[in-house]
Amino acid sequence: MKQSWKPGTVLYPLPAVLVSCGATPEEYNMLTVAWTGTVCTTPPMCYVSIRPERHSYGIIRRTGEFVINLTTRRLARATDWCGVRSGRDCDKFREMGLTPLPAEKVQAPIIAEAPVHIECRVRQVLPLGSHDLFLAEVVHVQVDDAYLDPATGRFCLEKADPIVYSHGEYFALGEALGHFGWSVRKKKRQER
Repeated sequence: MKQSWKPGTVLYPLPAVLVSCGATPEEYNMLTVAWTGTVCTTPPMCYVSIRPERHSYGIIRRTGEFVINLTTRRLARATDWCGVRSGRDCDKFREMGLTPLPAEKVQAPIIAEAPVHIECRVRQVLPLGSHDLFLAEVVHVQVDDAYLDPATGRFCLEKADPIVYSHGEYFALGEALGHFGWSVRKKKRQER
């Protein structure tokens, strides 16, 4: 039997990311975002949805730039903390012991402790209701080479122990079930 619920945001799990912003070290800030995702391959584009009352909203709206930093089990406490505290009241980098470093293509900083940094430039802001969607072009990506397989060059994000957000809770990702296309891949013929 199934229950009928009122319309709501039940599309879970979602990536739990730290979005860093600011044009100068004095205004550097970060906030936790779960309303984020990929929207286009060419050009590479993604989005973040942010409530207008959030401190970082004004910074991103003014600068038109931000960095999506993927999070890990090691960053779980900071991820949660940065989602419930405001940068108006504190320096989140200092409070969480995280390191802002210069990005390659945008003024917003990267978070050194994150395994992946997706540098973004806002192309459009769409007011949607409780949140505004910042549609952005990905202008640069940095990955921590600690997660590169030395033999194949493959990026092994699973070694970073990434986390996701689901219905008010954070979860570590579990076991791999297969690679893209594994369900239709033909088995190699056995030699006779």
